[in-house]
Amino acid sequence: MRKPELLIPASSLEVLKTAVLFGADAVYIGGEAFGLRAKAKNFSMEDMKEGIAFAHDHGVKVYVTANILAHNRDLEGVEAYFQELKAIRPDALIIADPGVFMIAKRVCPEIERHISTQANNVNYDTFRFWHELGAKRMVCGRELSLEEIRQIRSHIPEELEIEAFIHGAMCISYSGRCLLSNYFTGRDANQGACTHPCRWKYAVVEETRPGEYFPVYENERGTYIFNSKDLCMIEHIPDLLEAGIDSLKIEGRMKTALYVATVARTYRKAIDDYLEDPGLYQEHMDWYRQQITGCTYRQFTTGFFYGKPDEDSQIYDSNTYIKEYTYLGIAAEGRPGYCEIQQRNKFSVGEHIQIMKPDGRDVEAEVLEILDEEGKPMESAPHPKQRLFVKLSSQAETGDLLRKKE
Repeated sequence: MRKPELLIPASSLEVLKTAVLFGADAVYIGGEAFGLRAKAKNFSMEDMKEGIAFAHDHGVKVYVTANILAHNRDLEGVEAYFQELKAIRPDALIIADPGVFMIAKRVCPEIERHISTQANNVNYDTFRFWHELGAKRMVCGRELSLEEIRQIRSHIPEELEIEAFIHGAMCISYSGRCLLSNYFTGRDANQGACTHPCRWKYAVVEETRPGEYFPVYENERGTYIFNSKDLCMIEHIPDLLEAGIDSLKIEGRMKTALYVATVARTYRKAIDDYLEDPGLYQEHMDWYRQQITGCTYRQFTTGFFYGKPDEDSQIYDSNTYIKEYTYLGIAAEGRPGYCEIQQRNKFSVGEHIQIMKPDGRDVEAEVLEILDEEGKPMESAPHPKQRLFVKLSSQAETGDLLRKKE
């Protein structure tokens, strides 16, 4: 059995640091070009440089996505981008396009090349093909079952690593290869600009009666027929490890620091507990379940891991997230007796909140006082991203997350 890497997404420098502090072994990020999350905040080259240095100081790796399906117009920019990345040395590039792969191999051969799920990696000959070209790791297509992954592991070289998504949003299309966004809006999912049409509400039009819209009824509850539940494998860590997966990947490169802290901390403890003692893992199962619902989610499914999903894997009555906590900010060292935060959502003096700590503790605290940047008292903090000094009844240390129950 391999000791797996826990791979966490980061949308910004702040979120990267949170992922590192809350238990990631590796973090994957996007630059300002050539990744599949064009709407994410993404990293400037300076932020990327700082993030890589911070992660490496903590023994954590950083992978950079460059997984668009490139057109001719992209190739010159890809080469220049890889020249820049060569100087700041991320640990790997995540690539889907063969042309982009060959540019990376030529320009920065010292940086590992991982093959994105976008390349549809669903059989062992595909894994061996990319390995012979110089790939270090393959990201499984999400359509694979655990049995298929076990078969792949037994047919590929020992040194070729397997990475698999184990938590987060599921795509209605085959490994993200969706054309609906481009067709409806002109925004190409394979160029990083997906509008997520799988979350929209649909009706049916009969060919000979244009303009007559018939509602789609799966049942009386609604019509979100493409809207998948979120993947969650927190209860199946033993099966993931026994399948021979090297890297357990969390989806969510557009998510908040609260989401990242929650999933990183929960999966970190689950993996470590199981490797220490399988009985300990079972003993803490209720804690994992309770924790993993502390961030936004759309109910949960095990996806394709135990066979093809059925009608219970979809959500028909809503396309919104379930949200049990509101993210308030990340604690930093402030004036004596106060923690400093850049506030993200409203809270008030007298409210009871939680301090999330990387070690798994959730400390209850009352908000005793709020000061603005000039030190003037405030009764509440209604303005997002305002810099505040907060006195709490319990101590918040640098890097702790503040949240409140909905």
